[in-house]
Amino acid sequence: MTGPIVTARGRFITLEGGEGGGKSTQLRRLARFLRGQGLDVVETREPGGAAGAEAIRPLLTQGDVARWDVLSETLLLAAARRNHVEQTIRPALDAGRWVISDRFIDSTRAYQGGARGLDPAVIATLEDWVLDGLMPDLTVILDLPPETGLIRAERRIETAAPAAPGAGEDRFERMGLDFHQALRTAFLAIATAEPARCAVVDATADVDTVETAIRDIVTGRLAPGRDVPA
Repeated sequence: MTGPIVTARGRFITLEGGEGGGKSTQLRRLARFLRGQGLDVVETREPGGAAGAEAIRPLLTQGDVARWDVLSETLLLAAARRNHVEQTIRPALDAGRWVISDRFIDSTRAYQGGARGLDPAVIATLEDWVLDGLMPDLTVILDLPPETGLIRAERRIETAAPAAPGAGEDRFERMGLDFHQALRTAFLAIATAEPARCAVVDATADVDTVETAIRDIVTGRLAPGRDVPA
């Protein structure tokens, strides 16, 4: 068992990956573990995480697959992310709190860039404007075959009550298998390009095994006496 994780500045962890990888479940479990280490933890998500961003979320996650061209979609995401960063993430980090987000900038790189073909230069320019230098200290990518992930996502949607949070948020799930295969490829490419920041976890394993893998990565990379990945 590792000792308490102590830091003056908060740390920023993101969970990424395609649909059905279990990010929301693992976020809750990781937050519970870190709180057990004596940390003050903020759980958040994208699109969303602040009042303005939550208002934008249904525009992106619901409705017809073709309701937005990729540039319009990306601009909406950029507006939501800016609100999220300025209202939630940066203040929490400055206050010494740890932040765990279900999705962040790598989802834009993978969904709108790798899978939908938006020029990476456009995404990079928006990152510069929106993030003002902020990047995750650690990104965990939950990887699984898209066929498996889509089956899991469909089951989640089918069992959700109509009024439950996230009900009807299936716009990206309906974009087709080719899209989701390209999405997986894009996430793995990000992990390969930035190994100091990113770690890949096999999300086909059971939830307890995945939780342990994530916990080991977090304590191994962000524990006291270790440098935060650049």
